[in-house]
Amino acid sequence: MKTYDIVLTIAGSDSCGGAGVQADIKTISANGCYAASAITAVTVQNTVGVISVEGVSPAIIEGQIDAVLSDTGAKSIKIGMLHSSEVVHSVAKMLRKYGARNIVLDPVMVSTSGHRLIEEEAIQTLQDELIPLARIITPNIPEAEILLGEKIKNQTDLPHIAQALARRYNLSVYLKAGHLTEDLLTDIFYNNETDETIELNSQRLATKNTHGTGCTLSSAIASMLAKGYELNDAAQKAQAYIEKAIIHGADYTIGQGHGPVHHFWNLWEK
Repeated sequence: MKTYDIVLTIAGSDSCGGAGVQADIKTISANGCYAASAITAVTVQNTVGVISVEGVSPAIIEGQIDAVLSDTGAKSIKIGMLHSSEVVHSVAKMLRKYGARNIVLDPVMVSTSGHRLIEEEAIQTLQDELIPLARIITPNIPEAEILLGEKIKNQTDLPHIAQALARRYNLSVYLKAGHLTEDLLTDIFYNNETDETIELNSQRLATKNTHGTGCTLSSAIASMLAKGYELNDAAQKAQAYIEKAIIHGADYTIGQGHGPVHHFWNLWEK
């Protein structure tokens, strides 16, 4: 019998479908894996921004994770928005219970529109309990500054910042450069397991359809790990996927604000 490469996403729901669990499921599916999910929060949002957030109870989150991992298992796990210390603790507890591996943690803290998506005390709990379980974290620049407590000024800072994060938390780091202003974007992947730094280049595209790029990238990395790729290949293939998703989504008009990327660019085009 055939088996699926299962990826469990633990994240919040996006009512507009461009980010969160919805983006994760699309990305995982587009990259040839089977998506399971544990929803941590329900957000009221659209392309303009996040209007409100309501968290799911820790007991229900634990139940969702338990239901998936006790039955189908998962070859990798992507973690997104965790809004409170209690939720972070619950997720960490369940992942330890099942000895989860290939954990890709996207430390979601603030939305593109500036809406705070995590309570202040939850950041410390994230650092203490969950980040140590991860194999890779995928921070953007503001998130990296929070996690490291160091200001990032320009592109040349990124290799140092990625390595410093890796050493502090003993994991690999995919540091996203999108918040900088250079025309050539150079993401940095530091492989903590082989002590390698890889530059991942892409051309900045003039488009407002960038909603959910972080969710999409981390889910693509998790998908590649579930399929058995080594870290460097997983990072490179995920970066190539998100770059094409942005390019192919740039010409679409959806909503009045920041639209999504085209998650299924490799499967269909209108």
